[in-house]
Amino acid sequence: MLRFSIGVVALVCALVALPLSLLLNAQDGAAEQVTVGSIEVLDPSLKDLIDPTSPIEVLTTGYQWSEGPVWIKDKSVLLFSDVPQNKIHCWSPKNGHSIFMDPSGYEGKIGEKEPGSNGLMTDAKGRLVVCDHGNRRIYRVEADGSKTTLADKFEGKRFNSPNDLVIHSNGAIYFTDPPYGLRDESKRELDYCGVYRLGVDGEVTLLTKELERPNGIALSPDEKTLYVAQSHRPAPIYNAYSIKPDGTTAAKGKTILNSIKYANQGDPGMPDGMCVDVQGNLWASGPGGILVIAPTGKLLGRLMMGKPTANCAFGGDGSTLFITSSDRICRVQTKTKGLGF
Repeated sequence: MLRFSIGVVALVCALVALPLSLLLNAQDGAAEQVTVGSIEVLDPSLKDLIDPTSPIEVLTTGYQWSEGPVWIKDKSVLLFSDVPQNKIHCWSPKNGHSIFMDPSGYEGKIGEKEPGSNGLMTDAKGRLVVCDHGNRRIYRVEADGSKTTLADKFEGKRFNSPNDLVIHSNGAIYFTDPPYGLRDESKRELDYCGVYRLGVDGEVTLLTKELERPNGIALSPDEKTLYVAQSHRPAPIYNAYSIKPDGTTAAKGKTILNSIKYANQGDPGMPDGMCVDVQGNLWASGPGGILVIAPTGKLLGRLMMGKPTANCAFGGDGSTLFITSSDRICRVQTKTKGLGF
């Protein structure tokens, strides 16, 4: 069921009965705050973006694979997916944890390997836009709680399992389509994993299929560059694609960072979701946790999470970084702000 009345712009995250693990330090003002990890400085300029002594706080735990965080500014809440559990959760500083949507993806009895939602974003009207693994589509949540499919096919063939998305200021949606949600990859109708653009007119355009496993996606502050992360063990890279005036990109991108060094030394995680600050730096999940990458591709440092980390998003007043890391939701205070704040 949907736990809100008239859509995202008026959502209410009501606290429900939950296992103790999900209530661990769920509200601000808790007497004891659990912290994890550390901050690794690889370039002195990182200290302009974050204090290396800043604690990485655990807000709530107990998920199977937390993903897709998005901050809802007018309600001061964080929404995020648990992809295998097929739910969208909510956390607020005031009320802690609640369930926002169940199911968030596939509604049948036997679904895909990861049947729920993944990446989440809000559009210019405050409506939630969702990457739906289980139904292999992009959908939008309307004011009455109904779901409108925005795209589920390219040239008549079903997507693999749309994974992550970013929305341009003109309303176009850029998204990735790896096969992670499929229990049986023989169900694939496309023989590649694409990066796409969904125009406001509903037209889907294939931008590139050069990546084996495209995953996280983000836009630069000037919206002239599209960043795509690849979760592929032989090539755990972050690519940049120049955006043309018509909104498309070149089929071949420029690799700005290859994280193979850290993957080879056994640091947990692969390139995955990411967000961008107002200075154009990428805060990108990858081996070790969250990698802070300058627009030039220089690695400035890492937030060492200790577990595979899926994604991150700025929230609060814009300077708080929320992190989805395996079974946990964490946050850390930065000295910068995310786009849109």
